[in-house]
Amino acid sequence: MKRVLPKVLLGLVVLFLGAQLVRPDRSNPPVESDVDAPPEVKALLKRACYDCHSHETTWPWYSNLAPVSWVVAHHVDEGRAELNFSKWAAYEAKRRAHKLEETEEMIEHGEMPLPGYVALHPEAKLTDAEKKVLIDWAKQR
Repeated sequence: MKRVLPKVLLGLVVLFLGAQLVRPDRSNPPVESDVDAPPEVKALLKRACYDCHSHETTWPWYSNLAPVSWVVAHHVDEGRAELNFSKWAAYEAKRRAHKLEETEEMIEHGEMPLPGYVALHPEAKLTDAEKKVLIDWAKQR
């Protein structure tokens, strides 16, 4: 057992270091447009939503370390594909209305922001009053 453990540990270190060579795309494409919202709403969206739902992602330090980098990049890709405030004007009016309806529902049911995201980014936690501001704004659209 004493002979195997160092080899296993060395293998894990080599595997970890080799994984660092597989770098996901962590770019922020240019912002094409932005959602039209009052300053209070815009501030909440930027604080709690934009890291995954815009081209204004602030990539945390741990997004540089594989395999965590792969998970973070995948979450951002999925978030941008589902709703991207940096492409808001490109959405047809019907699609914008549908996205706002989905946003309202997800905030009401506590599905967004994702609990795992809030655990790592406590500043993204929305108070009940902040949730109401976003829900009321989404309902007005």
